[in-house]
Amino acid sequence: MHAVEITSFGAPDVLRLGERPVPQAGTGELLIRVSASGINRPDVLQRLGHYAPPPGTSDLPGLEVAGVIEAGDAAAMAEAGFRIGDRVCALVAGGGYAQWCVAPVVQCLPVPGGLSDVEAASLPETFFTVWSNVFDRGRLQPGESLLIQGGTSGIGVTAIQLARAFGATVIVTAGSDAKCAACLSMGAHHAINYKLQDFVSEVQRITAGKGVDVVLDMVGGDYVAREVECLAEDGRIVIIAVQGGIQSGFNASLVLRRRLTITGSTLRPRPVAFKGAIARALRERVWPLLASGMIKPVIHSTFEAADAAQAHALMESGQHTGKIVLTW
Repeated sequence: MHAVEITSFGAPDVLRLGERPVPQAGTGELLIRVSASGINRPDVLQRLGHYAPPPGTSDLPGLEVAGVIEAGDAAAMAEAGFRIGDRVCALVAGGGYAQWCVAPVVQCLPVPGGLSDVEAASLPETFFTVWSNVFDRGRLQPGESLLIQGGTSGIGVTAIQLARAFGATVIVTAGSDAKCAACLSMGAHHAINYKLQDFVSEVQRITAGKGVDVVLDMVGGDYVAREVECLAEDGRIVIIAVQGGIQSGFNASLVLRRRLTITGSTLRPRPVAFKGAIARALRERVWPLLASGMIKPVIHSTFEAADAAQAHALMESGQHTGKIVLTW
């Protein structure tokens, strides 16, 4: 099969189309003939040598795919309601940049009605991540407010739509007026151009001094101290990436007085059972919203697999709104 390989750590041009054996599905797994593979920032980090795949995982990049079930553990598939020939999308720990990919059955979801494989391939990584961190770890409730740092990223556009659908007030930051407008068009209630405005003072203005209940942080670094100042009493910060650095200082007195929570997580190394539980929650509570069109995938662009280097260059440029997807 064809697969996109990381030939050495470095710039996007280290990605090359190569040949690999077709993987074999084991117990509790199925084999997908892939038609589309989503691109995510962890793929970029892996290419740079900063994010090694978990032990026992394929060295190929790629955390989400969509396609058709070719083979698999019959008992596990039957229990999940899948059959050979079904269209599915899946979250995987690696190996997604390939024409065939093995996935745990419990991490697979049916392609929502009306969606293409390209759209379906854009779903798993961001939807699993947002559900786990915003709703499970961050405990966002209807009537609360959410601040999303980086509203036009794949994570951002997913978080905007999910939080809005479940009754939260959504505030986002973005790096241009055009990106702010895009966030508003996707359902954000307020958008802050962080290059022109101080998001702390803007959040305080928008919330009439109350602050927000939850912050979804993809920056880390010195953003954490500023986010602490944005939080309402009993507020929560959930950190899912550290693009701005791993060292953070903050006003611990505010944490004490306002009973704040600072937490975070990474999804890739978590056990299959943990990811399977997220998949079940998504299938029950979110997949009907996708099928109805209330929530929609946001695709910025697609690239043929042979052009994966161009796709990574676009992701690193930050000029995209929504997801970037490879096609096979």
